[in-house]
Formats: sequence, C-alpha cells, structure tokens
Amino acid sequence: MYSGNGHFSAEEMKYLKLLSNQYKNINSAATEIINLKAILNLPKGTEHFVSDIHGEADSFSHVLRNASGVIKNQISAIFGESLRSSEKKSLATLIYYPEKKLEQMAETEEELEEWYKITLHRLVKICKVVSSKYTRSKVRKALPKEFAYIIEELLHENSASVDKDMYYTEIIHTIIDLGQADRFIIAMCNLIQRLAIDQLHVIGDIYDRGPHAARIMDILANYHSVDIQWGNHDIAWMGAAAGCQALICNVLRIQTRYANLDTIEEDYGINLLPLATFAMEKYADDPCEQFKPKADEVLSDKDFKLIAKMHKAISIMQWKMEAQIIKRHPEFHMENRLLLDKIDFEKGTILIEGVEYPMNDMNFPTIDPKDPYALTPEEQEVMDKVKSSFVNSEKLQQHIRVLYHKGSMYTIFNSNLLFHGGIPMNEDGTLKTVTFRGKQYSGKEYLDAVERTMREGYFNKAHTNAKRECMDIIWYMWCGEDSPLFGKKKMTTFERYFIDDKATHKEVSNPYYSLRNEEAVCKRVLEAFGLDPEASHIVNGHVPVKVVKGESPIKANGRLFVIDGGFSKAYQKVTGIAGYTLIYNSHGMVLVSHEPFVSTDIAIAEEKDILSSTVALQYTQDRIRVRDTDIGKKLQESIDELEKLLYAYQNGIIKEQQ
Repeated sequence: MYSGNGHFSAEEMKYLKLLSNQYKNINSAATEIINLKAILNLPKGTEHFVSDIHGEADSFSHVLRNASGVIKNQISAIFGESLRSSEKKSLATLIYYPEKKLEQMAETEEELEEWYKITLHRLVKICKVVSSKYTRSKVRKALPKEFAYIIEELLHENSASVDKDMYYTEIIHTIIDLGQADRFIIAMCNLIQRLAIDQLHVIGDIYDRGPHAARIMDILANYHSVDIQWGNHDIAWMGAAAGCQALICNVLRIQTRYANLDTIEEDYGINLLPLATFAMEKYADDPCEQFKPKADEVLSDKDFKLIAKMHKAISIMQWKMEAQIIKRHPEFHMENRLLLDKIDFEKGTILIEGVEYPMNDMNFPTIDPKDPYALTPEEQEVMDKVKSSFVNSEKLQQHIRVLYHKGSMYTIFNSNLLFHGGIPMNEDGTLKTVTFRGKQYSGKEYLDAVERTMREGYFNKAHTNAKRECMDIIWYMWCGEDSPLFGKKKMTTFERYFIDDKATHKEVSNPYYSLRNEEAVCKRVLEAFGLDPEASHIVNGHVPVKVVKGESPIKANGRLFVIDGGFSKAYQKVTGIAGYTLIYNSHGMVLVSHEPFVSTDIAIAEEKDILSSTVALQYTQDRIRVRDTDIGKKLQESIDELEKLLYAYQNGIIKEQQ
C-alpha cells in the first residue's frame, strides 16, 4: 500500500484527478488494484524468436503452428502415457492443420461421431492448460466470436459437479448433432495456436532467396502480437518501395538470381516485361554463364536463359545506380566500389586495389568505356518503368508499412536486446563512433539515428534532396562498412560474378562478429542499451551458424544467442540444419534446432512434424512471473498510482464520484 506522507505535488494532484475520472470511488480503485496484483503473479507468457526466414513460408508457417515444439510438448505433458505415440502425433497434426486434417479424417475415419467426441474433449483439455497463464479477460479477447460463449463455458468446466458434467457433455453432443463439429474444432485449434505463444519476435530477413516472402508478410500482418527487427534484406525492399533505384535493381538482381520472379510479378504485380524485352535484345547471343539462376524448381530452357539475361542486365544497371550514390556521398568512403571504370576493355582485365585480375566475361553492350556509369537511354526507360511499378504496387506498399509499423532497428523486450546484425565495434571491443549525417554516434544512439532516417526516407513523400539523401543512406545500410545491418568492410558482389580468383571474394566482417564470443564485450553492449548485463541477453540473426563445422549458436557464456541456422534452403548445405528458434517461457530459455521441412502435404498425410532438438536450456529456479516482465513493471506503476488515489479518497484529499 501507499506509504508516503500524503503531500502530493500539484502535478501529482492533476494526474490523480484525471485518474479519478476512470476510477470514480474507493471500490473501483480497490477492485482494480486487486485485479492488477493478481495478474502480476501469473506466469509470464511464452515468447517465440525466429530469424532469417528468407521467403521460406511453408517452413516458417509450420514452426509458427507448432510453436517450435511447445504444442507437442504440451500434448505429451497433459496426456503422458494415456495416449499412444501415434495418437499424440495425430492430435498435434490436427492442431497445426485443422482444416486439412479434418478432410483426411472424413475420408478415413469409420466412426466419425465418436472421433469428434473424443477429439473435442482432448482439445478442451489442452486449451485449458495453454490458457491457464492468462487472465479470463485476455483469453476472452482471443476467443473466436462465433463460439466465444461455448468455449468460455467449456474452459471453466468443473467436473466435480455431476450436473455441470452433464451440462458440458450435452454442449459437445449438441455441437456434433448440429453439424458444427468441424467448425468448432478449427476454432479450438486456432485458439490453441494463438494461446501457445504470447509474443513473436522476428529478428530480420523476411525477404529474398526463398519464393514466398509475400505470404510471410501476410501472416505477420495478421499475427496477434509480433515485433520485427529489420534485417539487411528487409531494408533493401523498404528502400526499393520508397523509390531508391539502386535498391530496386538490387532487389531484382537477387530475385533473378534465385528465380523468384513470382514474388515480383504475381505477388506484387510489378511489370518485368520492359526488363525482359531489354535483356533479350541486348544479350541475345550472350549465354550469361555467370548469371545462371539458382533455382529449386526445374525451369524450361527458355525461361532459364531469359532469367539469366535479365539477371545480367539488372546487375549492370545496379552498379551504375550505386555509383551515382557513391559519388554523391564521399563521406561513405566507398570509392573502392567504383569498378566499372577500372575495366581494361582491350586486355579483358580489371584493376582492384593495385592488382590486375582477368575477367571471365567481357560482354558489356550497355557500358560506354568513356562514361561507364551512365545509363543508356534504353536502360533509363526500363528503370523509370520498373520504379513506377515498385512505388505504385499497392500490396508491396501495404507490406512495407507493416515492416515500419511493427518493426525497428532493435527491440528491448523483457531484458533481452534483439537486433539482426551487429553493433559497429573497434578492434579493442569498444563501440565504434560513427559520423552519421554530420553528427557522431555510437551504439544505441547510432541505431536510433539510423531508424529515424529509415522512417524519413519512406514517409517523406516530397521529392527533395533530403528525401534522396535518406534513400541513399538506406542503400548504405544494405552494403556500407558502418551499417549495423551489413557489418563488413565491403560487399564483393561484382567480384563474385566476374573474377574467378576467390581471394577477391573475401568480405571482412566488423570486429563485433568475432568479439561477441567474449562475455565482457556482450555485457558492454547490453550496458550501452541500458540493460542489466548480468540478467540480460542479446539475440542475433544475420550470420548463419555453421553447425556442420562445429560452430555453436551460444556465445559469450550464454550471454548471446545466434538464431540464424538456415531457414533458407540455399544455406542448409552450409549450416547443416534448417534453422534455430528460441523459446522464452516462465521456466527460462530454450534454444531449439530444426531439421529441414519437407512439405505441408507430407506433414499432414504422414503426420510428420519437423524434427526439433533442444540445444540449450537456461532454466530458472523460481518460475518467472508477470511481475518480472516489462508489462509487469508497467502494471506495478499503475498499482502505485492507484494506491495513491485510494489514499487520497480515504483521506478526503479527493472527493469520490458517483
């Protein structure tokens, strides 16, 4: 209770009088205090961390549906040995994919009514457990409207009463008799999925490589509670949507590289015909060997050759557009990325940092050796048309607004620091001071300044120099040395295409990526963001964990987790697994690794879940309660203010209202 002297300042009195409009008397204030104190003692909700999804919608959707094994573990804990392993698998598959599993059961189950009865009872039992850590009010808000009353009744069943037991049994019988069992089961399964996870954290790189980034964005747009930390591939799309021509080229280059043109054309309605026509004309007899797409699906010979030509055409345009930005911004110190003017067209070589290298391709019909960075009139026409398609794509703009609305450069959530890439750092482990837009920043202040610029670059619709500067900086965040999202000395994209000597392909990482193995360095970063270094963690994505080479996702004596383990199929040969996810529940942290996901159809038909393994546990001796979370701190502040109001009522300082 409030233990002050009752002498409130004018500012406090002003606030308490405003609060009295909501809690008008002693009873209402006391009731709310009781309610909030009860909430503080509930177990904290489960947080789910995923990273580097890279367009792999089916794998991502499955990991969301099974909550990285949380639902499967709940089934095992609830039913134990009372269910056979096959029954548990079937029940889990039903919860993950209720619509499709019900279709299967309708065809194969001989005693469907009995199956409905048993299944409904089991789902109610699971739902009771997963809802137990929430208030009735929060559960009520999550209930599907059409069955809200019935589900609420079933969740609060008390089987100790015979009459009540008959009442609940009759509810289930009536649901089946009225032909509503399928709809009710679907509603229950979706509710279990929703209640299994309280907060989803997506630590960047939703886009590129995989084919279905738009589907992932649809899922995130409608997810009940999610935050996103922008990744370098995400900001490339954000800049492209804002109209940055260099990033439009970059996005198209990556999509052609992985033959994911459906994302561009079908999902976002962007017209690639001008680029295709241009590429076919300029590179008609060019096999474009270095630009052959990396396609998971088998392409026709015609499509394969066309995409390779488009890939080369847009790549050349990208390096021209990037050169314009580099020349506008000497403060970027990226002159070493101006390479087209270093080509010796007669010798077929290129000069990089004083060393001459032979090039494996010298067919450049759109490059004028005298003015290599100028777009040809045809290139300019393609650029103008494609840019118009990007900035006017309604669905793309909707998805980018989701990234801005739910996303940020970093997130601090329940004493954990979440960011995709790294914090620019010096060799000695101190935070690097970066000159950014004429001012010097480091650590948190630098990321805050970058985020403000990211937002200005998109939301400032005026065609001004300030907007162009912001879009240029968004491009720098894709590939600049001091970008927290890139984190390397340089991006050697050109070298990887045109120079066979792999020594030129090397990209030297910022010291952060080696120093983050040291606990003292991670603690320094946590302190810079205002966190307790003894009780907090860093959660990173961005750099795939090479499990096949013995690398661990746990760094700095458990102070940092890297959860980019390879959702992207393109990386799974390197990583050896199909991704890490992290679960943070009321018992502590659980790091989970996943085997590759085959397909949704196999998951349903064969009841085959992703094989997940617990990599590490950080369990607490005492269960973590809501009072220990960020929300708990806010609730405690509300309790403190209400206790002051209650004191003011009880001591005649403020008059009760009717």
